[in-house]
Amino acid sequence: MNAPFNAVLDESQPRHDWSLTEVEALFELPFMDLVFRAAQVHRMWFDPTEVQLSQLLSVKTGGCPENCGYCSQSQRFKTSTVASKLLDADTVIAAAVEAKAGGAQRFCMGAAWRDLKDRDVPKVAEMIAGVKALGLETCATLGMLTRDQAQSLKDAGLDYYNHNLDTGPDYYDKVVTTRTYQDRLDTLEAVRSVGMNTCCGGIVGMGETRRDRAGLLHTLATLPAHPDSLPINDLMPIPGTPLGDSTPVDGIEFVRMIAVARILCPKTVVRLSAGREHMSRELQALCFLAGANSMFIGGRLLTTANPDKDTDAALMADLGLRPMTMGVSA
Repeated sequence: MNAPFNAVLDESQPRHDWSLTEVEALFELPFMDLVFRAAQVHRMWFDPTEVQLSQLLSVKTGGCPENCGYCSQSQRFKTSTVASKLLDADTVIAAAVEAKAGGAQRFCMGAAWRDLKDRDVPKVAEMIAGVKALGLETCATLGMLTRDQAQSLKDAGLDYYNHNLDTGPDYYDKVVTTRTYQDRLDTLEAVRSVGMNTCCGGIVGMGETRRDRAGLLHTLATLPAHPDSLPINDLMPIPGTPLGDSTPVDGIEFVRMIAVARILCPKTVVRLSAGREHMSRELQALCFLAGANSMFIGGRLLTTANPDKDTDAALMADLGLRPMTMGVSA
């Protein structure tokens, strides 16, 4: 059996000392072997029939000054996205009530900001407190933030903060140049420093190589603490963005990404995120087999489509999946 994988099985706790060579070796394993091994690791830490269900709402859309090449919300690109102001707390809480009624266990709030401004903290805190009072797990993605801001959000009831690395460090500047890789790592450190859960992953299908994908997962697996949630997004190409004509990643390669993420971060909730709208049922089933145990529900993410409630309900029923027992997720 492959040495890197033996180390995972032999240890009672996740590793943080993976080398990039070891991560690349996992990607090179025969597909069936890789998926089988990832499924074994998954069963060591989770019930494989349970999936954590999240719903995402854009609480402030468009007008972002960043130049992330995949994003419809950048003011630098001509897309169909219309900029809007920050929603009021009552509107957000009403959406959370509807999400909970639809089966969501975690409610995620996203704002198209480069960074969180102190003047907006009270407004966002009001949203968070209201959603938390509904009994939902709370998550937010608001751009870069300081330690003091992270503390304020945690005090308001925020359970998770999402801040993706997007891709590996060597490919990062091919995707965005208005924010550095270290900026992203600094925000994650601010979140961890106040004891809040991190949600951090990336996107495949942006023209990166397998080594770049390995670089992303290597970075995540060698952080001081593994992400509590790790979203893997399959690029949804947006007309008008620099990556709008990107060639999709092969489905088998996407499953490899899920499987390696599961092996490297065994206690982490690995989320099958954006891109499910163009995935077959069979491809999604392979992802769950390879260790994915979370997904977004609801017919829309921030500005892109997502399978509707009935489609997801049918998929879960056919695969024998059920919502994750609260308190099990990281």
